[in-house]
Amino acid sequence: MLTKLQLMHVVNAQREWLKEKGPKMDREISGYEELTSHAFILTGIRRCGKSTVLQQVFMQQQDESIFLNFEDPRLAGFDISDFNKLHEIALEMGCKAYFFDEIQNIDKWESFVRFKLDEGYKVFITGSNASMLSKELGTKLTGRHISKELFPFSYKEYLRFLGLEKTSGTALKYLNDGGFPEYLKTSLTEVLMHNFNDILIRDIAARYTIRHTDALRQLAVWLVSNVGKPFTGNSLRKSFNINSSSSIMEFLGFLSDAYLFFFVPRFSYSHKVQLVNPKKVYCIDNGMISTNSTSFSDDQGRLLENMVYGQIRRSSAEIFYFKESKECDFVVFRNGRLEGVFQVCWQLNDDNMKRELAGLEEAMDFFKLDKGTIITFDQEDTLQIGNKTIELKPFHRWIE
Repeated sequence: MLTKLQLMHVVNAQREWLKEKGPKMDREISGYEELTSHAFILTGIRRCGKSTVLQQVFMQQQDESIFLNFEDPRLAGFDISDFNKLHEIALEMGCKAYFFDEIQNIDKWESFVRFKLDEGYKVFITGSNASMLSKELGTKLTGRHISKELFPFSYKEYLRFLGLEKTSGTALKYLNDGGFPEYLKTSLTEVLMHNFNDILIRDIAARYTIRHTDALRQLAVWLVSNVGKPFTGNSLRKSFNINSSSSIMEFLGFLSDAYLFFFVPRFSYSHKVQLVNPKKVYCIDNGMISTNSTSFSDDQGRLLENMVYGQIRRSSAEIFYFKESKECDFVVFRNGRLEGVFQVCWQLNDDNMKRELAGLEEAMDFFKLDKGTIITFDQEDTLQIGNKTIELKPFHRWIE
């Protein structure tokens, strides 16, 4: 619990801090401009730029507003009763909008947000945990919120941030650097190491009261070192000497909710079959892989595959891999409709051409498609195989 005076001090201090920081590169985010009766929720991994976007929207608002970052240590004692004091402060300041950064740190926040929406206030929220936010939004805020996800910089944002052009050379830099803003500013690998550890310890272990953090850390390092590879819960259980597959799946859920890893199912029209088949793992950011992995020094093909996954995931969460007798890397749906099938290959050559084409062709036959795409690092071509057209596109030209 805080006093009203303490809370007012923090509100004013954060407001002054925002003014002093000044403008940054605007991120491409929309959907909040005309909101009146809905909360705007922005979720994403720690340190990807959510606070900056919230500040961006805050500075654009014409209405008097309150901004609170709940990771401020001065708010460590904030509880549900302090929202009443915040309400009083808002009335005194004539505020019409609230901006709450990392609100999942506060219990029962959703009740206050619903109350404010009913009173006609605008509410903007960020959070780093998809599951906790969705659970809370599903109770008090059903039908009263619009949610968006934010990721580290895309390739296009990376170029704009650093003032670079779209070339194979800058694509190679992005392949290794990733898109975390603070790392791009400093080039300090410690930034990505600390972020990786903060997610494991602060966002997962502390939040879910996990005692055996060594097992969680070992699992996370294995996953970041095996991007693009299939696994099952049972195989991981045996590798890490964890009591049950359900415990492993719980850990994987925590890692996914924190946006550190994504787990891609094998395509099947049966959801039950999807659940039991091996999944493939991908990481939020290539820089996170380069810094925290134990096995990626020369595997540029898998880094390219992870980079392509990240680009697709920014616009669709309906992603599968295809495997019958052969394998295709990505089958992508958007709003339930098939968008395309994609193979990823650093360079198509005599050694891998038969395998890569066979996997893509099998997926094209299965989905009755006459066009497919192979995303390469720097190779461009068009192949005509019977009635099928297969385009080879370099990553930097595949990006629209």
